[in-house]
Amino acid sequence: MKQFVDESKPIYQQIAEGIEDDILKEHLKEGDQVPSTNQFAKHYQINPATAAKGINLLVDEGILFKKRGIGMFVAESGKETIKEKRRQNFYQEYLLPLLEEAEKLQLDRQSLIRMLEEGKDGES
Repeated sequence: MKQFVDESKPIYQQIAEGIEDDILKEHLKEGDQVPSTNQFAKHYQINPATAAKGINLLVDEGILFKKRGIGMFVAESGKETIKEKRRQNFYQEYLLPLLEEAEKLQLDRQSLIRMLEEGKDGES
């Protein structure tokens, strides 16, 4: 479990994103049990209701599911659900602003591709 570093985001949202990251990195796999709200609360020294709010976000999105009396588990399609959600966010938060700025600078598609490839290779 990672520590909270983003002061601009609520803790419950950071808990949800941390669980998503663990699923994407396959630290948690489909069918695996996630830590309980009390485990999150103890580890992060937060109110259990805050931890529950983060977990419930993922339940509402179909990423986690509850087994009554046992706990929360990663849904069968949880990883794909996260990928699709993050792809959409990536487009909105990164690509659209990039394309708008490129248009202002009159950068063509090939220039953008070249810049991306150079950045990928560690060149500048």
